[in-house]
Amino acid sequence: MQAIQTGARGLTLLFRLNWDRILFVGTIYMCLIMAAFFYSL
Repeated sequence: MQAIQTGARGLTLLFRLNWDRILFVGTIYMCLIMAAFFYSL
């Protein structure tokens, strides 16, 4: 149980440190999907 709590705490810290990078990659991914959609029209 303690290992799960420690892992979750580490994952939360990692997410807080890297949320801007995750958002950046997600934005690029969404733009690529939208471009592919509009290209197929």
